[in-house]
Amino acid sequence: MIQTVVKRDGRIVGFNEQKIMAAIRKAMLHTDKGEDERLLQTITDRIAAKGNSQMTVEEIQDAVEMELMKSARKDVAQRYIAYRNQRSIARRAKTRDVFLDIVNIKNNDVTRENANMNADTPAGMMMKFASESTKPFVDDYLLSPESRDAVEHNYLHIHDKDYYPTKSLTCVQHPLDNILTQGFIAGHGASRPAKRIETAAVLACISLECAQNEMHGGQAIPAFDFYLAPYVRSSYIEELKALEDLNGEDYSALYDEVLLDYIKQPLDKLTGTDRIRQHAINKTVGRVHQAMEAFIHNMNTIHSRGGNQVVFSSINYGTDTSAEGRCIMRELLNSTYQGVGNGETAIFPIQIWKKKRGVNYLPQDPNYDLYQLACKVTARRFFPNFLNLDTTYNQDDEWRADDPKRYMHEVATMGCRTRVFENRFGPKTSIGRGNLSFTTINIVRLAIECMDIKDKDARIAKFFAKLDEMLEVAAKQLDERFQFQKTAFVKQFPLLMRSLWIGADKLSPNDTIESVINQGTLGIGFIGLAECLVALIGKHHGESEEAQELGLKIIGYMRQRINDFCDRYQHNYSVLATPAEGLSGKFTKKDRKEFGVIPGVTDRDYYTNSNHVPVYYKCSARHKAEVEAPYHEMTRGGHIFYVEIDGDATHNPQVIMSVVDMMDKLNMGYGSVNHNRNRCMDCGYENAAPHLEKCPKCGSTHIDKLQRITGYLVGTTDRWNHGKLCELNDRVTHIEGSQQQELF
Repeated sequence: MIQTVVKRDGRIVGFNEQKIMAAIRKAMLHTDKGEDERLLQTITDRIAAKGNSQMTVEEIQDAVEMELMKSARKDVAQRYIAYRNQRSIARRAKTRDVFLDIVNIKNNDVTRENANMNADTPAGMMMKFASESTKPFVDDYLLSPESRDAVEHNYLHIHDKDYYPTKSLTCVQHPLDNILTQGFIAGHGASRPAKRIETAAVLACISLECAQNEMHGGQAIPAFDFYLAPYVRSSYIEELKALEDLNGEDYSALYDEVLLDYIKQPLDKLTGTDRIRQHAINKTVGRVHQAMEAFIHNMNTIHSRGGNQVVFSSINYGTDTSAEGRCIMRELLNSTYQGVGNGETAIFPIQIWKKKRGVNYLPQDPNYDLYQLACKVTARRFFPNFLNLDTTYNQDDEWRADDPKRYMHEVATMGCRTRVFENRFGPKTSIGRGNLSFTTINIVRLAIECMDIKDKDARIAKFFAKLDEMLEVAAKQLDERFQFQKTAFVKQFPLLMRSLWIGADKLSPNDTIESVINQGTLGIGFIGLAECLVALIGKHHGESEEAQELGLKIIGYMRQRINDFCDRYQHNYSVLATPAEGLSGKFTKKDRKEFGVIPGVTDRDYYTNSNHVPVYYKCSARHKAEVEAPYHEMTRGGHIFYVEIDGDATHNPQVIMSVVDMMDKLNMGYGSVNHNRNRCMDCGYENAAPHLEKCPKCGSTHIDKLQRITGYLVGTTDRWNHGKLCELNDRVTHIEGSQQQELF
């Protein structure tokens, strides 16, 4: 007798004979003779009694077919078989339609899920074929019924779900000194340690690229200036030795001489040792500049992930005050300002300036001149972004100004906004750590489901009950994914688990990664706080103090519950202000289909990114910052603040400095500035016109329109999905051209 049934998705459920009867009855009703209740019951009883204790859905359907064929109602058998085939075709049709869209390079939300990926290339197509094939497998076999139900009903989004079966981790901050001083093995080749700046810059590229192929998220270098500084000195010594060979003299006394800076100077008025020293400095600066230029060029041309995507890379710098570290930063910024290739703005790496008082923020600070240069570069090239090390939550008591490895105690960020710093299971650092995986809650949907409750207090109370329930589901799902990830072997990640992840140096190739990955974080994200608040009380946090108070209460509650999950599951959970790209329209589309168009909630084709003030809401930069600032402390998994500038900021770096000043005053952790930047790809002409279609210099229509999508730049909007395109069109400026001199 049948007792349990194995469904197509692998779940085991109790046998229900009513489902057999319903299927046969449906077939009977589509015949001329109609329903035969006695035959229906006879066949159902016979199958239930003769079957094994556990059978699959397909086995039961086969048995129904056999019994119908043996009966006098061959017409019912024919209808049943036809209906079964139709259902099978329907299940395959969805996959077929998705695959045909990929084959025919249609521009839709499947093929444009990630603007950094060119899904039209053969490699990109293969990635999308694999991605769309893997996601159903994850739903059917790897997710718990509770998690699968939450995803299916649009409450939850599991990021990088297509990579779930690979057991890969999201991202890592590279301890590049390990690579540069020890070398590494990637594939069948080994790399020797670096000896000069050119090699160090190349190894930095290779490290980022190789790790990208082992992971599903971004790659970052937390202290680019500190790591590369020693190779400026070694290159300088090389130049001195070359002069020794040329002149037949000994300059070893200059090898370890303290230099105030590496600045190019003319040689015509110099003699003796001064001339030798300056000549070596000039040659070294030239080499550093070329190395930085090559690094940026490589990061925009070297492809990873099957050859269809440049490395999603970030570098942090700004706090090395040595002459060598300053040289690295100066030439990196100069190269960035000049542009790559034919002068276009570099998309990667995302550059992040680590701003710190006493180091580079105030006029008396040793790196203040480089901070000014960084603002000048941002005004033209969007990067660097600015990471505020002075915020209360970005500080470490162990940081010392005279510590040569103080960068170990400085927070670093990556990509769109990912932050890893606090650690329950090891040192408080960003280095050698990253996010393991993250999942986002659709808080807008939770609020929509409460809208029919007339009493406001009861409505809000119901929302918090729903939020609590979904937080439990998300935390459990992330733990389940962690339990799956930890079974991976070290040999599956030959670079990550040999040279990059903290503690991995103690592991052997056949060990699992279980003992070290708990150093990483599990992120619970959220999207659409603005729409959530409108659904609950009629206004968003940018336009109402009451809404702001409720918004802080919601995210504060998430932070509190996540602390509970850290204790219960013994993981580093964190709240993430989700950088929604493909997700921005995905949640909205499904919610609108079910609940209709709700003004201020589902009436646009996207939900607002995380805790941001809506892009369409016109307000000052100061107001936007005051509203968003308190959320940064709560979202330790990552956050970012943006200001939109009207007009051309190229010749006004002071406006960038004003934004950083505002971040400093309001205890904001990470932010940057968006502005227009058009470039003619034929003649190189640049301007900041908002809707430039034709070059005013040469008449070309081949215009590169640089835009920031969630945290990274995209030179063309052709790869943007529908939701993000709609968001782009709705963006309003917060600083007008006439206001750029003063924000306060």
